[in-house]
Amino acid sequence: MLFNSLAYLVFFPVIVLVYFLIPWHRVRNGMLLIASYYFYMRWDPRFIVLIFGVTLVSYLCGILVDISRREDADGVEPEKRRTGNAKIYTTVTIVSMLLVLGWFKYANFLAGNLVSIMKLIGIDLAIPKLNVALPVGISFFTFQAMGYVLDVYRGTTPVEKNIFRFMLFVAFFPQLVAGPIERSNNLLQQFKVKHDFDSHRVLKGLMLMVWGFFIKMVLADRIAIIVDQVFNYYTSYQGAILLLGACLFSFQIYCDFNGYSLIAIGSAQVLGFDLIQNFEQPYLARTVADFWRRWHMSLTNWFRDYIYFPLGGSRCARWKKYRNIMIVFLVSGLWHGADWTYVIWGGMNGLFQVIGDIINPLRKKILAKLHVNEESFGHRLVQTFMTYVYVTIAWVFFRATSLQSAVDIIIGSFKTFNPWVLFDGTLYTLGVNRVDFWIMIASLLILLAVDILHENKIQIRERLLVQPLPVGWAVVYAALFMILLFGVYGPGYDAASFIYFQF
Repeated sequence: MLFNSLAYLVFFPVIVLVYFLIPWHRVRNGMLLIASYYFYMRWDPRFIVLIFGVTLVSYLCGILVDISRREDADGVEPEKRRTGNAKIYTTVTIVSMLLVLGWFKYANFLAGNLVSIMKLIGIDLAIPKLNVALPVGISFFTFQAMGYVLDVYRGTTPVEKNIFRFMLFVAFFPQLVAGPIERSNNLLQQFKVKHDFDSHRVLKGLMLMVWGFFIKMVLADRIAIIVDQVFNYYTSYQGAILLLGACLFSFQIYCDFNGYSLIAIGSAQVLGFDLIQNFEQPYLARTVADFWRRWHMSLTNWFRDYIYFPLGGSRCARWKKYRNIMIVFLVSGLWHGADWTYVIWGGMNGLFQVIGDIINPLRKKILAKLHVNEESFGHRLVQTFMTYVYVTIAWVFFRATSLQSAVDIIIGSFKTFNPWVLFDGTLYTLGVNRVDFWIMIASLLILLAVDILHENKIQIRERLLVQPLPVGWAVVYAALFMILLFGVYGPGYDAASFIYFQF
């Protein structure tokens, strides 16, 4: 069930109404669990067995890890209670989750690469392609379940013995299929508390949802028309058009994924639950490292806590620090998709950070000699622009269908100098007419203005919420009207999909 579907617009109000009409806390949780499983089954009922299996394995391993830690803890300080069978059960969880991911997401990728390697040494190996459907959201709920067991092993979260509450933690419908990837010490604990109806909180959540719908349906889906045209037929374009397609994709994926995250967080907030923030004005970042502290924050923090820090983080020799960064971003690339384009994309983002860190002392010396104030508006603007350039170049590999097409698009963007095509009407042959194009531009400016205000700690939503309640509701209804008026619908429209559903 898609957030931007008629089914969800019926499903969600019904769930909210029933949830708050039920006076008993445990019954409410049971209703949410049934609703969440129904929500997931709307894609493919077969995979409900998969999500239940992932839940059961992580639930049992969490209990076994906790029992083992307590048995090993006799006279041992808490931070040292990680011996014995606890490691075995934690390893079982990790291996189980990786096997699930490996089968559904990477089996054909690994088989194809094995065939290619064997061919290089003169061996013809025939491995038939597996007809394996990719369960929606598999990368998200497996990581959430794995993170819970790791936290129990570390002793940073209490074990959950109520299996129904744990099932709800893994399957909670607002964030089930594309995050945010929640931590057990945040979301799981909230299911233990009864949430009463609060009109102020409901309005706050609805505002977040409406903003998410706006940047998804008015911006991302409109931008997608141009991006698909340019990337799918890149051999027909040169110079400025290819460059425009690359730049627009960086905004498409931001609006698409951030839009989903905002709808998810807003939906949960209406019900009384607080999900972690997933984006924080990433295109206002001044370095690639800063960009990744702001982009898909729940995944970035997951990799930081469970891969980067255990490898040594930055508290080690410099070369090891760079190794750790590269490992994290190569794994991140592979997490996003079973294709070398994603691995290259991840590797580029890691490499940009390594190079930036290496040359940073030299950069500071040059700026000092030139008497450039690093906090001046001009310098910050240049840093932000260059970070956007680096990230956008990497995004080309993320969006392209092959390594060759990605290279061709990047080279083609700068090979031909033809900026006039941006003004001679060519833009209106890319799938959108003049009106749609300028709606897109105006919406991008609105997005930029909102992000700049948020960057300067001016929260529009908080300002509206201190106004009389009718004012807030008027804003919600006005925004809904704008979405209905300017959103992308009609013949040929594919509500398909949020980009991150495929991961």
